[in-house]
Amino acid sequence: MGRATSKDAQALIHSLRSAYAATPSSLKIIDLYVGFAVFSAIIQVVYMAIVGSFPFNSFLSGVLSCIGTAVLAVCLRIQVNKENKEFKDLPSEHAFADFVLCNLVLHLVIMNFLG
Repeated sequence: MGRATSKDAQALIHSLRSAYAATPSSLKIIDLYVGFAVFSAIIQVVYMAIVGSFPFNSFLSGVLSCIGTAVLAVCLRIQVNKENKEFKDLPSEHAFADFVLCNLVLHLVIMNFLG
């Protein structure tokens, strides 16, 4: 088995970029939202590592809110993607309504946990 070279890595990155360029803008917006949610969770973990975790429930609530929102956004992306055959009959409005309702329930639970 041969070694992977830098040309193989460059070819892989180029093929990923060209495939992602064909992605609809609505899915790219959802991807940005997921990235922002994960980035927010990472920032909170770094802050907790530097400053400390005195109100530990607040830290857990913040991180779980970000991660839960990211997971729900990934589910929305899967349902809205037109290339996904499993959800081809599901209207985008229904998928977005599910996303909003699940976010509402998630954040009500997190507010309750916050105390």
